[in-house]
Amino acid sequence: MSAAPSLTRRVLRGVLLPLALTWLVGTGVALVVANSFTEQAFDRTLLDDAYAMSANVRATADGIELLLTPREVTAVLFDQTETVHFAVLQRDGRRLAGEAGLTAPVPEGDVAHRFSDIVFQGQTLRAVVLNHAEPNPYRVVVAQTTRARSALVERLLVYALVPQILLLAVLAIWLWRGINRALRPLGELEATLDRRDANDLSPVPVARSSRELERLGDAMNALFARVTHSVRAQREFAGNVAHELRTPLAGIRALADYGLAQKDSAVWREQLERIAASQARASHLVDQLLGLALADEGRTALQRAPVRLDLLAEEAVMRHLARADAQGVDLGAHGLDDGPVTVQANAALVEGILDNLLDNALRYGGRTLTVALEGTVLSVVDDGPGIPAESRQALMQRWAQGADGQRLGQGAGLGLSIVARYAQLLGARLTLEDADARGGLRVSLAFPPGSAPGTDQASAG
Repeated sequence: MSAAPSLTRRVLRGVLLPLALTWLVGTGVALVVANSFTEQAFDRTLLDDAYAMSANVRATADGIELLLTPREVTAVLFDQTETVHFAVLQRDGRRLAGEAGLTAPVPEGDVAHRFSDIVFQGQTLRAVVLNHAEPNPYRVVVAQTTRARSALVERLLVYALVPQILLLAVLAIWLWRGINRALRPLGELEATLDRRDANDLSPVPVARSSRELERLGDAMNALFARVTHSVRAQREFAGNVAHELRTPLAGIRALADYGLAQKDSAVWREQLERIAASQARASHLVDQLLGLALADEGRTALQRAPVRLDLLAEEAVMRHLARADAQGVDLGAHGLDDGPVTVQANAALVEGILDNLLDNALRYGGRTLTVALEGTVLSVVDDGPGIPAESRQALMQRWAQGADGQRLGQGAGLGLSIVARYAQLLGARLTLEDADARGGLRVSLAFPPGSAPGTDQASAG
């Protein structure tokens, strides 16, 4: 495939070609105007010669005669450059003086003179015919060659075109240097990118020489920032998975090895149950890590749509009801039957928030757990030990665990960080507070209202 044309050449072509055409058209118009005035000046001189000859024609008894001798005629019609011919003719065309055969188109109507181009003796001449009125009518024909006229037109053409061409060449050089100077930062940017290592995603320095280059550099650096964020998220996810799965997988391997070394089926069953529990913990951890990766990715790819908070909360309660019954926890709901509550959000992120909050409450909460909906505020309330006010902000960071989590050895310290990240992406306000005066924990999520509660909108499914 042929290489793309240079931007410098394209700009020069786009500027110089229209300018050159404009100059040529202007020069042509100027030459036409100058030639017209030149023709008028030469014609006026030719007409003056005709009047000078007419002034020396005298009427006699026999008609008219020319008073000038041949020498005097030569003096009157003298021209250093041109060859001049003349004739004095009667109205019927008979020659009274001058050169035989010299004729030209006569004036029409009341016009006293007429100019025309004729061919005489094999030469192209410019001629004028001057009529002399009554009582002795006659015509004076004066014609001359056009060498001076042609030479003057040629000089005008040269004097007009040569400066224009020189100016165009100077302008082309000036534009070429200016364009190259303006595009030099673009070449430097290209060289910087060519020398850069593939793993280097740091912002490139951008010369603020032009608005277009500034926008290009800013867009490129913004792209680098997004790629850097994506790569960092992938590396962090891979590191998190490798770090957190190492312990449960090693435990599963140890339990399996121990069980295989025993012959008692009761021991096998006990070890299998422990393996199943460890696998469940590892699977839960992977789900949390994937959820956290989704939150990072969702920063630039979040799709919002109308969702029904009441339906999503009801579905979350049903998903965790069996586990709550198995643990002897009274899981209930409040405010879900008050009518539809629709907000602009992302259904997957709302489900992730509810699942993580309910999972945390079932792990560390008390014996009563409630999902409440008041307007566009969604809450998960338990009667457990709660979280001290000074520890709440810290527990929203990755890998942060409270005393209960460390004591029980459950979870990875990701649940609340996922909830906090999802809330940030949804533009919702997340608060942690005591459930009541006796303690417990209330985690509330206040959504910006997408529509008034009770309106009929399509469910998010």
